[in-house]
Amino acid sequence: MMNKKNRVCVVGSINMDVVTTTRKMPKQGETVLGKDFRTYPGGKGANQAVAASRLGSDVTLIGAVGDDVFGHDLLTHLSEEGIRTEGITVIPNVPTGVANIILTNNDNRIIVAPGANHHVTPEVVKQHRKLIEQSDVVLLQLEIPLETIAYTVDLAYELGNDIILNPAPFQTLPEHILRKVTYLTPNETEAEAMGLTKLDIDIKHKIVMTLGERGVHFMKDDMMIPAFSVPVVDTTGAGDTFNGAFAHQLANKQPIEQIIRRANAASALSVTKMGAQGGMPTALEVEQFLTMYPKS
Repeated sequence: MMNKKNRVCVVGSINMDVVTTTRKMPKQGETVLGKDFRTYPGGKGANQAVAASRLGSDVTLIGAVGDDVFGHDLLTHLSEEGIRTEGITVIPNVPTGVANIILTNNDNRIIVAPGANHHVTPEVVKQHRKLIEQSDVVLLQLEIPLETIAYTVDLAYELGNDIILNPAPFQTLPEHILRKVTYLTPNETEAEAMGLTKLDIDIKHKIVMTLGERGVHFMKDDMMIPAFSVPVVDTTGAGDTFNGAFAHQLANKQPIEQIIRRANAASALSVTKMGAQGGMPTALEVEQFLTMYPKS
């Protein structure tokens, strides 16, 4: 059993990613021939849990799947990734969440059908209070009901956890949620939707904004951490890798600059392979990668 300081609890979505690769993005009403079709484990919650687990954290995932083939396959997969699954509820007569992903020219478009993820209610989180209590870091995204996000943030704040909220896909968030989280990790589009110029300085200082190939901006110290240049195969899951890696490093009480740099490295490695989880690296892979980029 790992030391308690290495424990991360992810509360979030679990999906099966249904991925079609095509040379041309279809226009409205147009049919095109796809190049490839595959299914991959996904969902922002599950992706971030896998990212943190591969780096060495003791990870628990609170979420829900349907009582169907996808659901049972995903539970098996998460267990094989070393993730504790006692917080995952199997919902009868409800489909497991699915993300339909179209890949073309190293870019993606995604439609999510939440399915069982809509059943991750505050009551489900309440039943697993002890899992949150045992963790140092709680990591959330916005593919489960907002009322559950609010309840979990309140609970984690009460218990003294560090809280990372990845505001994706974007929804307007109540101010009391923003004030209780430790870090907010929007991408540039999500940060713009949050209305940065209107945010209180205390909230703005919590923001760690990912900027893709330009790196990451930590607003509190006006710190810009550059990204790493790598050959891109598939950008799906890069943000989730960053968040899982960020949570892992935060659980290990690393300085913020090091947290971001190592999360950047993990994210860079993730885009070199197919699938949201396909390229998520181990701690050894991150260390080996960083030896090629010594700090000046």
